[in-house]
Amino acid sequence: MSHTLIHQNPWDELRQFTAARIALGRTGNSLPTKELLKFGLAHAQARDAVHLPFAAETLAEELHQQGFTTLQAHSAAPDRETYLRRPDLGRQLATESREWLQHQAEPVDLIIVVGDGLSSTAIHRNTVPFLLELRPRLEALGIKTGPVVLTRQARVAVGDDIGEHLKAKAVAVLIGERPGLSSPDSLGIYLTWSPKVGLLDSERNCISNIRPEGLNYPEAAHKLSWLLNEAFRRHISGINLKDESDDAPDILLQQKTSTTLNIVS
Repeated sequence: MSHTLIHQNPWDELRQFTAARIALGRTGNSLPTKELLKFGLAHAQARDAVHLPFAAETLAEELHQQGFTTLQAHSAAPDRETYLRRPDLGRQLATESREWLQHQAEPVDLIIVVGDGLSSTAIHRNTVPFLLELRPRLEALGIKTGPVVLTRQARVAVGDDIGEHLKAKAVAVLIGERPGLSSPDSLGIYLTWSPKVGLLDSERNCISNIRPEGLNYPEAAHKLSWLLNEAFRRHISGINLKDESDDAPDILLQQKTSTTLNIVS
């Protein structure tokens, strides 16, 4: 009679449906070595995502190649250690960045801020493909955007500071989310109407877990464009603006249908 030292969990077949750590099996009273090593790797990837420096110049070049213009800024946190210990400094611009941004652009409808947050990995992997999905939707809505502001050592609220000084009607902050053990590259987006220093988090709309294995780029771009359309129509965001984008057609689909109907007629 043959015996195995590894006892499989009967839920093992469910693993194909989730990246969560379920049905890992066991060897005696311990995890199998393979799963223990995978856990160690995931933990290392999460730590790397937090500490990997934000390659703003490289990202700026990638965006320029796709036709975007950029500006660069820095929060009041001078380095990563300070950023992690002093969240308040990551929520405000450095004095020199604030003074410089005041003279960089004419007032626009929307400013897009890209900040490293707690995962520069998320920014490096997801920013360009997401913005390529978003751009035609903004054009269809007639929303005028300014340069993409790449911001080092950024927390979400730094977008309020940037949006106020660039005189934008709204700001969308793309930021690296706190990495999980199965998602070190998750991108979050925070939309705020009429940004100014001192706003509460309840005055923002959040779209989370944007990455190929989570909320994909077309779906995320649809959600943000729907929220933007409603924000500009109703002059609100946050808890006053409920996300009902799941029940609405994508603006690109509407545009395609309208064009088809015009051709037919």
